[in-house]
Amino acid sequence: METSPADVACTDVVSPPKRETSVHPAFDSPEADIIIVSRDLTYFRVHSFTLKTTSGWFRSLFTLPPNPAPTASSPETIHLDEDAETLEIVLRMISGLPITPITSYDIIDAVLYASEKYDMPGPASLVRIAILTPPLADQPLRLYASSSRFGWIDEARVASERTLALDLWSEENWKMLRRVDGPAALDLLKLHRSRREGVQKRLEEYPFVSCSADALCARCRRQTDHHTWRELKYKILMEMDARPLGDTVLNVGLQEWPEAKACWEARCPNTACASVIYDKTETVRLIRDCIESLPKTI
Repeated sequence: METSPADVACTDVVSPPKRETSVHPAFDSPEADIIIVSRDLTYFRVHSFTLKTTSGWFRSLFTLPPNPAPTASSPETIHLDEDAETLEIVLRMISGLPITPITSYDIIDAVLYASEKYDMPGPASLVRIAILTPPLADQPLRLYASSSRFGWIDEARVASERTLALDLWSEENWKMLRRVDGPAALDLLKLHRSRREGVQKRLEEYPFVSCSADALCARCRRQTDHHTWRELKYKILMEMDARPLGDTVLNVGLQEWPEAKACWEARCPNTACASVIYDKTETVRLIRDCIESLPKTI
């Protein structure tokens, strides 16, 4: 069957699909004189007074005389790059509307970026309070990154202490650390390394057995071998590298590690003496005192 040109025009020409838009129900006041449109085409009707008093960016924008001036019946439309979820949280914060607890650092980062971009100190101050509460507190590296970027000194110190339970050299944490500003990242690395080096320095001092000391039994003064202590000391330092907090050394390691058990069971090779070489109780106490005295924050 032959097809006429008219048939081709009717069947082949298809209009491009239109993207759907919607007005956010929390921002649908008929009295608002500004319409903010998100990246995903959600409309927010907002009062210009609210924007001018809470945002330096909008305050500067509105100093330019519009033509004609926006009114509730003829509002001005402003398109922004943020998605609807981010804009809703930011606009709720500056409008005094209730917000739900923020549970994602992706949202935190988006809100902080928007608040910085549009010069809105209000949302940033509310985020500053939220980041120290669960579940956000369980991500200390992201907390440290945000705190150091915005100059939140107290929060950065709290975050730095919480990172002591992390191995910064692991692939996952190293990727996150790369997002921290250079000087702040170096401060954190210095804190972690200082704890390991503090333990290493103390374990070389009296009354611990130094590598340079004569290997003699403390009781009979016969030649002995301190290899079990050296192996335990090496294990402690490796653990402090991986987890500078030191809790695994004190609570598990010195009791259950094979190196620890071998050390506490070591005896003088002189059969006439055969005394225990190391005082477990005193050694553990000294190591605990050392770890607890180390710096805990940047």
